[in-house]
Amino acid sequence: MGYGYGYGYGYYMDWTYILVLIGAVLCMAASAKVNSTYKKYARVRSMSGMTGAEAAQRILNQSGIYDVRVEHIRGSLTDHYDPSSKVLRLSDSVYGSNSVAAIGVAAHECGHAVQHQKSYAPLKIRSALVPVANIGSRLGLPIIILGVIFGGAGSLLAQIGIWVFSAAVLFQIVTLPVEFNASNRAMQMLSQYGILGQQEVGHVRKVLGAAALTYVAAAASSILQLLRLVLLFGDRGGRNRD
Repeated sequence: MGYGYGYGYGYYMDWTYILVLIGAVLCMAASAKVNSTYKKYARVRSMSGMTGAEAAQRILNQSGIYDVRVEHIRGSLTDHYDPSSKVLRLSDSVYGSNSVAAIGVAAHECGHAVQHQKSYAPLKIRSALVPVANIGSRLGLPIIILGVIFGGAGSLLAQIGIWVFSAAVLFQIVTLPVEFNASNRAMQMLSQYGILGQQEVGHVRKVLGAAALTYVAAAASSILQLLRLVLLFGDRGGRNRD
């Protein structure tokens, strides 16, 4: 007999679990990097004295965007732009802070608002993938487990589960150009609109660069997880275990 769920091998004895561990290490390292970098530049006050909210409003106005509201949201680094309601939400550590780090994060979210205004293709693709990605992240693994229970590794249901999970992975991959582009727009606008000086923009580049690593790590982790599922429950694996 082979191995896998109910095959006597055991989930935690599987060598492919190393792929999951690698992904977890990458995510933890990226998270630690962004937290330490943000804390470092959160102590550096911007020369303009503008808060994150004020910088965001100025960037939006000078970009010709007048229908996006800037709101406060509770939490730390929970900042995001909601294209469906055209609201830019800034967290506790960004909204009222006049640090270089806070202004950089606010500008990054403004970058997404500009993408939305200009119908940036990768953003439209990512937005369209959100419902499918949510289904993939929630139901992919349960479908695979059911497939293994009722049909064994390599069963049709397990294959469907892998494809469903792939939607969540695709979302992570499409997210990369969206985030990189938003950061590039942010640094250009901060400099072009005179919100930060050249040295300060350099600080922002480090903050947003560290933040970008979290998206890279998340995408890498998802790809490794998908690879593991294919190795364990793909057609070839199922045939080899019969």
